[in-house]
Amino acid sequence: MIDLVSPDAAAAQDRAARAAAPLALYIHWPFCVSKCPYCDFNSHVRATVDEAAWHDALLADLAHEVALLPGRRLGSIFFGGGTPSLMPPATVAALIEAATRAWTPVGDVEITLEANPSSVEAARFADLAAAGVNRVSLGLQALDDEALRFLGRAHGVDEGLGAFAVAQRHFARVSFDLIYARPGQSLDAWDAELARALSFGTEHLSLYQLTIEPGTRFATEAAAGRLTIPDGDSAADLFELTRARTAAAGLPAYEISNHARAGAESRHNLAYWRYRDYAGIGPGAHGRRDHLATFRRKKPENWLAAVARNGHGLESEEPLDAPTRVGEALLMGLRLREGVDVAAIAAAGGMGVEQIVDLAAIAALPDLIVHEGERLRVTDAGMILLDAILPKVVR
Repeated sequence: MIDLVSPDAAAAQDRAARAAAPLALYIHWPFCVSKCPYCDFNSHVRATVDEAAWHDALLADLAHEVALLPGRRLGSIFFGGGTPSLMPPATVAALIEAATRAWTPVGDVEITLEANPSSVEAARFADLAAAGVNRVSLGLQALDDEALRFLGRAHGVDEGLGAFAVAQRHFARVSFDLIYARPGQSLDAWDAELARALSFGTEHLSLYQLTIEPGTRFATEAAAGRLTIPDGDSAADLFELTRARTAAAGLPAYEISNHARAGAESRHNLAYWRYRDYAGIGPGAHGRRDHLATFRRKKPENWLAAVARNGHGLESEEPLDAPTRVGEALLMGLRLREGVDVAAIAAAGGMGVEQIVDLAAIAALPDLIVHEGERLRVTDAGMILLDAILPKVVR
């Protein structure tokens, strides 16, 4: 049992624990060749990009975070977007060098870059590997040409698998994404597509159910009645099949949508889900620093102007009080198969377990969420219902 301390002492202890853990760095490159109809990420299409200006601005934004997080150890770097495989490799190299010089690398720092699986971008893979990238996440999204056209992807299956083969030659670790629960997709069709994906032998897969996000073209289509995705029961069947097939192949789900062999999990994403500190730079990037939520300006031009004016792209820094930190830690950690140490989360907020979760509600849902000792975890059956479970159990 963890003894309760005063709120101020709990906050100080939590700050110290977070500062001792490895830091994660997120770098956002906002540009894409085209905007996918399902995407609600901060991505933008521009005819031209001043690459020299972006090189200097990203380094300046990084330097601002370095100054506020001195003496930290660095566990991971993640280049997200947008389409960061469109970044000049020299800019990627400069950012990696600056981060690993300013902060002490922990072992073999995981350095991930998201990439579109096109032949044009695959041609950059050798230079990106030379820049220091050691893990690539490929947005294959489907292994069916008709589905790729529906999803607005610029590549076809053959081109995507060609890029995947190139990635495997240049990077020690390669993951790829697929989107399922597409309109009209049957259980048998997804089973066959997933079996093909598993046959490639990669150690990590991100498998996402298609969701209709506000502000996207798919949201417009759905509102007009021109787009319908599988209903709850069908989606649940697809989810259960996904979990069964990946587990049988040795890539069990370690998070709702992420599957990996033991030891091949995304260390960077685990830092988010385990509620560690992370620095976020670039347009629209979020961060968690010393009990502050940091937000960068979202529009590329506004962010660039802010860096030129202020030396950083910050729009705001908002203090996170203990209840907010506790809530975030629970909402993130319960996405993981391992669950959370609910007693440690409560203590970090200067609270008792019964103040942050409803123990009676948890006891009433034994097939969906389990409280064992000091750990709280959602079962496999509960994961598909996570959005419904959390409001019932988290205070």
